[in-house]
Amino acid sequence: MAEYEEAGQGVAEEEAEPRFRGLDLATVLGLTGAVFLIVAAIVLGGSPGSFFDVPAIMIVILGTYAVTMVSFSARDVFAAQRVVAQAFFRRLEQPSDMTLMMLRLSDKARRDSPLSLQSILDQLDEEEYLFQALQMVVDTVPPDEIERVLRREMNSISQRTMKSVAVLRRASEVAPAMGLIGTLVGLVQMLGNLSTPESIGPGMAVALLTTFYGAIMANVFFAPIASKLERNAEELMLLHNIILIAAVSIARQENPRRLETLLNTLLPPAERVSLYG
Repeated sequence: MAEYEEAGQGVAEEEAEPRFRGLDLATVLGLTGAVFLIVAAIVLGGSPGSFFDVPAIMIVILGTYAVTMVSFSARDVFAAQRVVAQAFFRRLEQPSDMTLMMLRLSDKARRDSPLSLQSILDQLDEEEYLFQALQMVVDTVPPDEIERVLRREMNSISQRTMKSVAVLRRASEVAPAMGLIGTLVGLVQMLGNLSTPESIGPGMAVALLTTFYGAIMANVFFAPIASKLERNAEELMLLHNIILIAAVSIARQENPRRLETLLNTLLPPAERVSLYG
């Protein structure tokens, strides 16, 4: 996405500067910190090898994956795997920055006509929603049609993300249950071989480690990632709402001052902009 700065009384278009996604430090540090603390506690206990058990891994990890796929389609589960990567990255644009940019684009369109936004479209390769909005403005699509199309697209994006969130929520419920099933399996194996003491240890390991794996998967990975994706979806919807309102306003050739008032209603009081005083 390009940044635009004011020049004189209007808005001058500067050299395009991509706005790349960056790592979400809260997610990365939080997840890394939780895993580090668990691993450190295991290592300090002096027997890290005892926390690795293939049958327990099969029951919990593969079992969670299989049962979650029963609740959803394979397509939904695979889509959720791709969406999980989004939890580790954040969008660089803030709602206030997006508001300022749309106000400047509105001012440019009011001074030079909406067709002047055509030169900006080539700089929006990675911003599909914004590209679609400005393209319809340049093509002089009626404002009501622009709003209808953009709102439908916004809802579609939100629904896809929330379906992936539902997959992760379901996995966070299944993982402890598979851990409990593994515990029962281990106990049965242990009690069924009381006459052979060498079999008691492996059965007890399965019984305890499956619960351990299930708790970690649910509470360290699945549930937190689902919450982060839900939060990111809310932020993205706010950005899309800003773009939608601005695109409709530009198409109607409304005064940018009025647009500023409309967009500020979407922002928290501390982040509201005042481009026109």
